[in-house]
Amino acid sequence: MINPLQDGDGTELIAQDSWLEPFAEQLRHRFSHTSHRLYELAPDGDLTGTISKGHHYFGFNRGDFDGKPGVWYREWAPGAHGLALIGDFNGWDRNASRLLRDEFGVWSLFLPDSEYGHLLTHGSRLKVHVESAAGGQDRIPAYIRRVVQEGDGGQFTAQYWCPAAAYEWQHAKPSTHGGLRIYEAHTGMAQEDGKVGTYVEFTRNILPRVVIGGYNAVQLMAVMEHPYYGSFGYHVSSFFAPSSRFGTPEELKALVDEAHGMGLLVIMDIIHSHAVKNVLEGLNRFDGTDHQYFHAGARGEHPSWDSLLFDYRKYEVLRFLLSNVRYWQEEFHFDGFRFDGVTSMLYLDHGIRDFTGYHDYFGDNIDADAVSYLTLANILAHQVDQKAVTIAEDVSGMPGMAAPVQSGGLGFDYRLAMGVPDYWIKLLKEKRDEEWNLSELYHTLLNRRHSEKHIGYVESHDQALVGDKTLAFWLMDQEMYWNMGAESHSLVIDRGIALHKMIRLITFALAGEGYLNFMGNEFGHPEWVDFPREGNHNSYQHARRQWSLVDNNHLRYQQLGKFDAAMLHLDLTHHLLEDPLIEQLALHEEARELVFRRGPLVFAFNFHAHDSRVDFRIPVPDRADYRVELDTDAGMFGGFSRVSPGQVYPVQDYPVYGRQHSVQIYLPSRSAQVLVPIEPSR
Repeated sequence: MINPLQDGDGTELIAQDSWLEPFAEQLRHRFSHTSHRLYELAPDGDLTGTISKGHHYFGFNRGDFDGKPGVWYREWAPGAHGLALIGDFNGWDRNASRLLRDEFGVWSLFLPDSEYGHLLTHGSRLKVHVESAAGGQDRIPAYIRRVVQEGDGGQFTAQYWCPAAAYEWQHAKPSTHGGLRIYEAHTGMAQEDGKVGTYVEFTRNILPRVVIGGYNAVQLMAVMEHPYYGSFGYHVSSFFAPSSRFGTPEELKALVDEAHGMGLLVIMDIIHSHAVKNVLEGLNRFDGTDHQYFHAGARGEHPSWDSLLFDYRKYEVLRFLLSNVRYWQEEFHFDGFRFDGVTSMLYLDHGIRDFTGYHDYFGDNIDADAVSYLTLANILAHQVDQKAVTIAEDVSGMPGMAAPVQSGGLGFDYRLAMGVPDYWIKLLKEKRDEEWNLSELYHTLLNRRHSEKHIGYVESHDQALVGDKTLAFWLMDQEMYWNMGAESHSLVIDRGIALHKMIRLITFALAGEGYLNFMGNEFGHPEWVDFPREGNHNSYQHARRQWSLVDNNHLRYQQLGKFDAAMLHLDLTHHLLEDPLIEQLALHEEARELVFRRGPLVFAFNFHAHDSRVDFRIPVPDRADYRVELDTDAGMFGGFSRVSPGQVYPVQDYPVYGRQHSVQIYLPSRSAQVLVPIEPSR
């Protein structure tokens, strides 16, 4: 493959952001560090060579030895004194199947079919016994592709996974229409019953909802195996194994396949920022040392997450993680990744501080090896699949995160606009809507690097976790339990529903080139997320989604769900999210009015609590009549139907606010309208 960094020096970013000029040398160093890593990989086939094919070498792979077919098992454990494969196939005898070590600390064993073909069969349980200075322990193989928990809360055991027939894919990867509209979902908590949901149930029950809702991508959380369900999937133990609590690998493939058939991209939450501390289930002290996959000592432990941190300098760590990226793309046909915990990776202090200036993005606090790894992972993901989508979860705002690697960026396609939900929470905590500064609101939603694409959102799973509140609960609190009937007349609910729609619409229109929603939040799911644990008596009450609420014609949740679908339809019909043209047309703080355009559409907001505007004159960019495309006050969306559906406002050659053309509209209190130009007037 051609080295994408062979030309340039990493300083092209300065042309887009002159504030980077004083840091030109640091940009060159960042660029050259990754270039050097690529140069080192060239003899072994560059990024698509040996470095990303570890899963075809390590773990269990069919092959031959001296012309005899069988199964190879290989493990990297440089600090170990001895390894032995144990399992159902040899009666768990620690002396029967011992591995041999090479000069690089790689241990291997060949199991010929002639001796073991009838013993090492699909689904056979196994582990590897590792002898080291720390003693002997039965461990889960690092590259294993299937791990199951035995009994109710019992120990985890690896399985030899080799179905008689490979999964036959039915659908090609789809092409998306419009911008990226992501439905963030967790397979286990996606069902209404108080239990762990499955891949099969998600495919049957949830994917159709995602499509009907107007989303074109589903982002799956907690895919990689994790021993503690309550970790939300973020404390990973087996990186190549889909979580067995949701079903089999083939059932996950069927989920992805069916999603593709429905026109949905499937993005995976990938966790390469840290790993679970568990010794028996995970990678911790696999070879008896604390520095095999992770940094030694204090640097290898995250102070807040109680987890371990990878050492991205090491070749075998790079091979493990880059192979993991490729494995999920090729084996399961995932369309891309949302990389979790990027901020923690980039900085030696894990970004646990305030970022006050550009100097925070460079210097001694940067983990250059982590920056290099993320860049390599992005290059690889796009070499494996040119249409791959990669998203960075970074709260720091590091320059170049979602810029091309050739220009000195890290190569992500998008970065999450993480400051937006934080801003909404702060606003809802500290001020009533009557006190919001609309100028500040407008500029905050636009405050991003416009040369890099962002995923805007009001709330993700982070805001839904126990201890926090969803947007709906911030607005309506416990009134949601008693007054969400379609015929209710609660002022709290009326206000909450009105603002819920307006907040989501203005965020959708301004905050990014893509949009994300966590499942259930689109219809104002009333409760938080809390997984079964001792503190809640192992209850599933809050580890589920109550779809019956949105399906009930007599509840206002359905109205919010309909609004969300109509809002997303704006992108499908007008390619709103991909349109870079955003312009403020009018803003009145005292009257609580904000008008702006994105592309051809005009968005008019009236945040006033009780004053409706009759014959409100607003400037428009085109000499055309304008029709109401979306009205948050529509009755079907839980409003008061104060504007006729499809209302047309005639254009007038009446200058206002520097524009030659304007329309007069009726804009009720606490409502917003989206106007679309129709056939130009003659």
